[in-house]
Amino acid sequence: MRRPLPTDAEVREILSRRRTRPAPRPAPKAGRHLQKLVKGLDETFGRGAGALEPRWREIVGDQLARVTRPQKLTKGRGGAGGVLELRVAGPAALLVQHQSAEILSRVNLFLGAGSVDKLRIAQGPVKPLTETAAKPRRPGKPPPLPAQTEAELARAVEPAPEGLKAALKKLGRAVLGRAE
Repeated sequence: MRRPLPTDAEVREILSRRRTRPAPRPAPKAGRHLQKLVKGLDETFGRGAGALEPRWREIVGDQLARVTRPQKLTKGRGGAGGVLELRVAGPAALLVQHQSAEILSRVNLFLGAGSVDKLRIAQGPVKPLTETAAKPRRPGKPPPLPAQTEAELARAVEPAPEGLKAALKKLGRAVLGRAE
């Protein structure tokens, strides 16, 4: 014998009496809670590639810093040295490979002896340096000399050949401008 379906009014009454559980919340992300722990462990037991990034130019020099970036530092097991993975702009990989022993010694000088034993090179695009390199400044136009000094310079250059006078005056202005 089939049971008849409840009417709309009966359905509302049944549902109003029945207590339903709320949907369970999803589990929180593990990474959010572990982030503090991982940072603490990193500070306690060693520094990763992130510690190399801000001082990379000092460690390897301007030329290599333009074409390389430290990507990953893997610690070795049982106190053995780790592996440093470098991101290298394509054509410079050969240069980096030839200088790998020097790079390793400089990184070990920064991180501590025996921190890194091997260098792994990964070719790919390298983001530009955040701070600009200290470029040698080109001297600008020297400030004008006082009239008396300019006249003395003109008298001193007078016996020189005609083609050389302009160059000697320019040199004299630069030297005398710095002296004052």
